[in-house]
Amino acid sequence: MEEKLNILYKECVEELKNIGIDVLNKEIVGNIEIHLSKRNNKRYGCCKQEEPDQKSKYIEKNGRRKILRYAKFNKHVIEISPWVMELEDEIIKNTIVHEIIHCMPFCNNHGELFKKYAQYINTKLGYNISRVGNKAEDYKRSNKTYEEDKNYKYKIKCQNCGQEIYRKRFNKKLLYKYRCGKCNGRLKLEEVY
Repeated sequence: MEEKLNILYKECVEELKNIGIDVLNKEIVGNIEIHLSKRNNKRYGCCKQEEPDQKSKYIEKNGRRKILRYAKFNKHVIEISPWVMELEDEIIKNTIVHEIIHCMPFCNNHGELFKKYAQYINTKLGYNISRVGNKAEDYKRSNKTYEEDKNYKYKIKCQNCGQEIYRKRFNKKLLYKYRCGKCNGRLKLEEVY
């Protein structure tokens, strides 16, 4: 599986280079490592930034708080979940490119610049990069059966659109720090099973 991941990563890097995004330029992007995640996570993948570039630090104001942030990092570790490797190559490459975008300066979140890169790559290369994936749909496209884990303890509901979110673990920060992904509405703890 690790070998397949490296082959697909090289294909993605080459495709991005052909449209003018050189992720191997260590001056701009830094060093990128890619491997399979050791844990079988619910998420598709993640990009961990290490070794912040001291020249790129800035202060972000959030109300009264001031937060020290870095725009650029010298090392990135991309981890892809093992269950993603069972899906179609197109879905795997989509995940890899999504995580590569996080390696670009000012793209370590899903902000405006991330969205611009995603839209540009989607238009030029025909990818379908989005902020979140749909596991059930991706399994269906790969002709695999998807069995959702129903072992949830908490039900959280959007107060605006009514979307329901289920969690095995509950963090108090979830209700005041995060918003609904569909409508940006406030979240409320509905039921505890």
